[in-house]
Amino acid sequence: MKHQSALFCMNRSYFTLRLLFGCRSAGDRLKTRSSRSAVLTIAALRLCGIFLAVTIAAVSQVPTPKDVLGFTPGDDRKLASWAQVVDYFKKLDAASDRMIFEEIGKTTMGAPFVYATVSSPENIKNLEKYKGINDKLADPRWELTSSSIPRDRVRRYIADGKTIVLITFGIHSTEVGSTLSSMLIAHRLLSSDEPEIKKILDNTIILLVPSLNPDGVDIVKNWYDKTLGTPYEGTSPPELYHKYVGHDNNRDWYAFTQVETQLTVDKIHNVWHPQIVHDVHQQGANGARLFLPPYMDPVEPNVPKQIVEGYTELGLWMANDLRKKGLQGITTGTTYDAWTPARAYSHYHGGVRILSETASARLATPITVKFEDLRGASGGLDAKKESDKFGPLWKGGEWKLRNITDYMTSAAFSLLTHASDNRERWLSRFYEIGKEAVRPRKEGELEAFVLDPLFSMNQWHLERILKRGGVEISQVGKFEASGREFPNRTKVIRLDQPYGMFAKALLERQKYPDLLDSKGQPIAPYDVTAHSLPLLFGTNLWPVQAPFKFPEVVTEPGFGSGTGAGSAICAGDFDYRIYRSEVSSMDEGWTRWVIKENEHVIRMNLRDRCRVSQGPIRNREIVFGLANTGVNTIIFPDQSPNQILNGYAKGTMPDEYTGGVGKEGVENLKKFVEAGGTLVFLNRSSQFAIEQFNLPVKDVTRGLSRKEFYIPGSILRTELDLSHPIAKGMPQQSIAWFEDSPVFEVVQSASFSSSLRDESRTLNP
Repeated sequence: MKHQSALFCMNRSYFTLRLLFGCRSAGDRLKTRSSRSAVLTIAALRLCGIFLAVTIAAVSQVPTPKDVLGFTPGDDRKLASWAQVVDYFKKLDAASDRMIFEEIGKTTMGAPFVYATVSSPENIKNLEKYKGINDKLADPRWELTSSSIPRDRVRRYIADGKTIVLITFGIHSTEVGSTLSSMLIAHRLLSSDEPEIKKILDNTIILLVPSLNPDGVDIVKNWYDKTLGTPYEGTSPPELYHKYVGHDNNRDWYAFTQVETQLTVDKIHNVWHPQIVHDVHQQGANGARLFLPPYMDPVEPNVPKQIVEGYTELGLWMANDLRKKGLQGITTGTTYDAWTPARAYSHYHGGVRILSETASARLATPITVKFEDLRGASGGLDAKKESDKFGPLWKGGEWKLRNITDYMTSAAFSLLTHASDNRERWLSRFYEIGKEAVRPRKEGELEAFVLDPLFSMNQWHLERILKRGGVEISQVGKFEASGREFPNRTKVIRLDQPYGMFAKALLERQKYPDLLDSKGQPIAPYDVTAHSLPLLFGTNLWPVQAPFKFPEVVTEPGFGSGTGAGSAICAGDFDYRIYRSEVSSMDEGWTRWVIKENEHVIRMNLRDRCRVSQGPIRNREIVFGLANTGVNTIIFPDQSPNQILNGYAKGTMPDEYTGGVGKEGVENLKKFVEAGGTLVFLNRSSQFAIEQFNLPVKDVTRGLSRKEFYIPGSILRTELDLSHPIAKGMPQQSIAWFEDSPVFEVVQSASFSSSLRDESRTLNP
């Protein structure tokens, strides 16, 4: 039972107990009985000389994590399985009227994807009301279209609304303190009667996602338990902790490729429109103990100024609050930037992203960090020296999982306190962001993007991404713009809409600033520099400046569009394998995912007469030999030559996970090619082929300093030789994603061909 109240009285001779079920307050109790019964009860109690009313509230029945898990999250060498985490949240839901817990879908590997809504019981009963208020503040176009709405409507919404706070845990599964902390935070919110907690529950609605990658919770726990008590305790598992993308799942917030991202965006972000998103992470063990915003420069130019003000205010306030509470080693304004939307969906949807990064241990195993081993990071951080961006100093010593969960929970409650105490400020800022987004564009400002009227599957994918991000795409009548004529039913993306800046960030070409340090060396971005979807998808679009009025669509008897299909060569069966090293590679996972998503295209292009089969190929299969396997193509994903050749060194992992293809495997790969097989090497793995097969090719960037050559993640234009088989069916101009990649030069005397006609040149330097 969730709610029960008791009135009891005791004297020397008797004990009276009355249970009244379903009551939510002392004032409700006697309403469930007749007035006569109430009078008799009160009279009896007065005869005792004692009048004692006690509420046996839901909080007294809320189970602790230890009650369910058998240990307290943060205990050394203890991790929870995903089933245990879900079970604990279910038990919390059953015990408290402060929570609603729900499954909203299945993960990549079929696990339940869940989240909890936490607030006061009164707020929980009125969630739809608060969703409605937030919807109005997120999209203030109703102000522009209804002159009859009183001017004080916005003030009422802000006065009545609640700060919506989304806290996401465990996207990176080796950062084990995150998901464990979700249970500690939930327990305190549901069990505590502290005034601070009651105020938080009254003023906020908290959305807790215990893990953004539930599959990885078990992958990491199973590996940790398997190696516990061995020399390999605390190592990372020899597989990706997300089936396809591993650590890159936190780079998916603008492409929405993975089901976990899609569920979070579709059923949480776009439903609730949170003002604050707290993304709970861990970082390396030898730097600061905790990072909080503001972020270092550069900030992506389409991030609203109110977002920058918001995360700066909140991050600095949290850092100051936590320092007052005795936490050490806190840095702000260093290490992490706010350039790419790939990590920050909320920045383009009205909410600040508060990234917290707590120093790691060896999974759940304690470590000792010497002071002299502490190191710095980008943005001026020196973990051995206090500054305006770092302090107070942490002098080193033991660092364990309990430290991690203490920092994470302290940071979360600091954030929630600010969100509660400044509720109207957060809602006002949220409204101002929406109001600025939907305003009519001024002369000379960008009014809209016009999409290519010619249908293509790539443009369909681009539109699907934008729509998932809340971007509105409309059809208009025939018009002229940018020196072109566009037909009736051309699609346009206006920027005077709530998420127009999200569209602009993804559709325009990025110009990353040329940042240099005092020695003239490039300052590396935290991540990549480019995210232009039209370039990545190979689609056209045209900008239109304000003022411009698009005509209405003209109704026609019928219309249609299509594109011709290219041809492809089919030379028998297509039986391919993707090399999977024991040293896990994110590119291996991505390659599998891309092929899976496009398998229908592969089969269509290879026609029905071709048998298509695929799967992984491991070191041992290559070492044993490839003759008579039926494999005719092996793809080597982006991986260092040493990892392919040698793998994990002996003594660093259990024996069955050590070693690479070795010299014997290299000889077998040579025989495979000589027998007619095909090897495909992507990015860094190309150097393995050059070195091991003595290819007449060299990487002209090897040995160059960053000052001489540096492309850390940009989109390059390529000119293709369409007579080459690899380029068959491609447009003559295409793109290449370049991320610290090799640049090849064919040795002059060699007989060699390339599908690239000319050198690439950078579109997004």
